[in-house]
Amino acid sequence: MTAAPNTVRITYREAMRQALREALQRDPRVFLMGEDVGRYGGCFAVSKGLLDEFGPERIRDTPLSESAFVGAGIGAAMGGMRPIVEIMTVNFSLLALDQIVNNAAAILYMSGGQFNIPLVIRMTTGAGRQLAAQHSHSLEGWFAHIPGLRILAPATLADARGMLWTALQDPDPVLIFENGALYNMEGELAADAGAVDIDRAAIRRAGTDVSLIAYGGSLGKALEAAEALAAAGVNAEVVDLRTLRPLDSATIIDSVTRTHRAAIIDEGWRSGSLAAEISARILESAFYELDAPVARVCGAEAPMPYAKHLEDAATPQPAAIVDAVRGMMAERG
Repeated sequence: MTAAPNTVRITYREAMRQALREALQRDPRVFLMGEDVGRYGGCFAVSKGLLDEFGPERIRDTPLSESAFVGAGIGAAMGGMRPIVEIMTVNFSLLALDQIVNNAAAILYMSGGQFNIPLVIRMTTGAGRQLAAQHSHSLEGWFAHIPGLRILAPATLADARGMLWTALQDPDPVLIFENGALYNMEGELAADAGAVDIDRAAIRRAGTDVSLIAYGGSLGKALEAAEALAAAGVNAEVVDLRTLRPLDSATIIDSVTRTHRAAIIDEGWRSGSLAAEISARILESAFYELDAPVARVCGAEAPMPYAKHLEDAATPQPAAIVDAVRGMMAERG
């Protein structure tokens, strides 16, 4: 398939690599550090070729110690650099929680506004690759709980290409969660694609009957469910959150006010989830607009299985989204 005029055919992985290359070219303070980001080209091949292009001073392989290299990134940011730290998977970020939560997120406040931490941390999240419980969980909702952090979840090629540069302009820590199931996603991207807004959610499909609220790896499933619902006469709107902290409540509430129903799709566990926070905000601000209770389609309350059929059963799928919406539509007065 050939690309349309003024577009290029590209994968999510390649879009991320373009974003890294552009950042390294534009700002000499930017460097990338993490496990296997250099000679190996990144565990998911996102940084492949960048070591040869920019050298070991700017593409730095680190020891296998998340606490150490995240701490080094914080120190570099305090010293005037613009580090991009890659943590291989979100599960491994737990080994750097002290650095992220107690230091990166808190130093600006603890210093009375004297020290910003312009640090970007990238990590892979989510299931769909049969990597079992220690490599497949969706813990971005945990980090979205922490004041002092901005949490991004690029779900499209344009956001994979454009969010990084915008994040690097933020004076405070930004965490970018890349769903591993998206790396091979392929599509067309504008040849001149660049920095994008990271403050607002996006309506990816307009609709009138129900709002499907999703992010990251669940966006494609929400769009697929919307197509199936359309065949059944239900016009679903799909909201891509894009930024998980701070949430763009205005776009969410505006959508629900128009459709009068909401289903939240969240690969994380249901208990204490990001979906629960969004549901609460809808109830606080748009309770009397609702024609049915808010539905949540979340990950199963269990460690992520290895077997493919069990992994699929443990994560939100289009059929489950469709079933949740059909249940809400049965609430019609």
